[in-house]
Amino acid sequence: MAVGVREQVQAALAAADADTASAEERAEMLMEIAVGLQLKPKSAEDLRVAIELYDRALALCPSRHALLAARIQARRATALQALPEDGTQSLEMARDALQTAMPVIRSHGTPEELAESEMNLGLVLQSLAGNGKARITDAVSAYQRALRTFDRFKYPKEYAILQNNLATAFLSIPFTDERAKMREALAVQAFEDGLKVVNLIDHPAEYAMLQNNLGNALQYASSSHAVENNVRALEAYDEALQVRTREAMPVEYANTIANKANCFWNLPDDPEEPDSGNQSNLAAASRLYAEARAIFNAAGEQEKARIIAEAMDQIEREMLSRVRANGHTSETQPIGQNREGDQVQ
Repeated sequence: MAVGVREQVQAALAAADADTASAEERAEMLMEIAVGLQLKPKSAEDLRVAIELYDRALALCPSRHALLAARIQARRATALQALPEDGTQSLEMARDALQTAMPVIRSHGTPEELAESEMNLGLVLQSLAGNGKARITDAVSAYQRALRTFDRFKYPKEYAILQNNLATAFLSIPFTDERAKMREALAVQAFEDGLKVVNLIDHPAEYAMLQNNLGNALQYASSSHAVENNVRALEAYDEALQVRTREAMPVEYANTIANKANCFWNLPDDPEEPDSGNQSNLAAASRLYAEARAIFNAAGEQEKARIIAEAMDQIEREMLSRVRANGHTSETQPIGQNREGDQVQ
């Protein structure tokens, strides 16, 4: 924790122990300091300190101020959600905190506060579902409840984020039943609905996120129109890259160009002639992968760099096998075959 942050926290704790303000005022002050720490944490330690401040605030909050206590609990949950860990203990604590706070917020808070809590609950449940600790359908239900308030007209940014979350939730459900294709279609529709209310100028981060994820959904959809979907996916990635530049957002840029490389890998050089081969697109994919791997290595994202390196090795083997086959190109794998394991979110 930086010296300036430590001093700020110590000052807040000293003020909280003073008798010059009411218990309610001191609890609010600690919550505000914790929120400030949480918004731009420089390390996981900042989040842990924020959680400690929320705990102190809850201890100070008088029992008659139930709404303030619920607001502190809801904020504390978002800090727990953001805390990096190997297990799910913090996520489970975040879920419990939200479920404790939400009945009070529903009764005494604003619709916007409740919708924000539903959105955060959805995110927590979705993460827990990925670890077998919750049902993904409960996350979907939470997002849908949040959309009752965060509609496309009054809250376009929140609406777009919720559509993105809904889509990723649909895509995270295993494709083991007859409704899998319907969920894929719903995911694509949700991404597209989100993009109807945000734009490159006013909401660049949300716009880029939705375009990147739309590209992923199109690229990996189970469809008889794989070539057309991949062409659309490339267009979506290029839109995302208007925001995700190497200079401004290097890791996000690397994520998107890696996804774009996956797409090139599966796309024929001439979409009108899908049997004509994809040697040029394989070379383009290899160049993008190399750039992404360099960025991931520089950023300390070793696992992503490892996945990219494996993809590059496989592309190199494919290109060599084709050259050896007839001196130019020989298809060893059907164009359009999905390689979902290579996807970088």
